[in-house]
Amino acid sequence: HGFEAQTERFQRDILSHQYEEVKEIYLNMRGWRHDYHNHLQVMKAHLDMGEYRELSDYIRRLDEELTSIGKFIETGNLALDAILNGKIAMAREKKIEVNVKVVLPPKLPVADYELCVLLGNLLDNAIEGCESQQEGEKRFLRIYVGLFREQLYVSVSNSHDTRMKKEGGRYRSTKSESRGFGILSIDSIVYRCHGYVNRKSDESIFVTEVMLPF
Repeated sequence: HGFEAQTERFQRDILSHQYEEVKEIYLNMRGWRHDYHNHLQVMKAHLDMGEYRELSDYIRRLDEELTSIGKFIETGNLALDAILNGKIAMAREKKIEVNVKVVLPPKLPVADYELCVLLGNLLDNAIEGCESQQEGEKRFLRIYVGLFREQLYVSVSNSHDTRMKKEGGRYRSTKSESRGFGILSIDSIVYRCHGYVNRKSDESIFVTEVMLPF
């Protein structure tokens, strides 16, 4: 019971931390919308003055800024959107190339809250894996969520540098306690849902696959 209470507390902390990250991103987006009018005024002024090179530079800088913000993921599940967009923005800030595809079925085999904790932990671990890489190495994160053989299939892959140690059937990082606890949290959700988790690793990529039956 002690471990379960600790797990629940940990999951609540993770979730509130993730919502703080997301709130920060939405505030940034609101700031961008607020600036939109000012950007138009500056471009109009350059155009009126015939300052085409300055206008071109300004547009290029705005384009770079927009690209760095990236496209928002909309899955139709607000809680999941919050977690995904928060983590993806965090990954991109750490110069991690992100590739994501999420196609949710109308009904989920797991509570929203548990799916958020599951994905939150998977993505935290993946981002940490990318951060273990040496400078100059290509960092990437791939996220896929969809239906596979009438089950909800979740796959998260990331580049990494640290060799993962497999102990007692579980991959453990020598670096992070929170990752180890995050793995236990993932495993307990999968176990409660009578699902399946598979982890595989080579020298440059780490993959976690989760299957949750309906």
